[in-house]
Amino acid sequence: MDVAVDARPAWTFLSNHGHVLLALARDPEARLRDVADMIGITERAAQSIVADLESAGYLTRTRVGRRNRYSLNRDIPFRHPAERDHVIGELIDIFAPER
Repeated sequence: MDVAVDARPAWTFLSNHGHVLLALARDPEARLRDVADMIGITERAAQSIVADLESAGYLTRTRVGRRNRYSLNRDIPFRHPAERDHVIGELIDIFAPER
């Protein structure tokens, strides 16, 4: 069975939570509207994900003028028991290395 070169499966390895986290790692001053567009989710879903990440301690939100700035806590371990011995900073280093 031939599969088209650009055919992609319907699933991804990273959840939307992971995508939002990485988007904010790349641009800590990004508007959630832009993050949502980049990932392909609604702005409301992005807001909910940021609230989840913030309540779990993965990020903090600071108001700067009329915008938010996000700081990531890179030392918190992954939530799933299979990856619990790794911290999210390792993921960020792979997909959003410091410039």
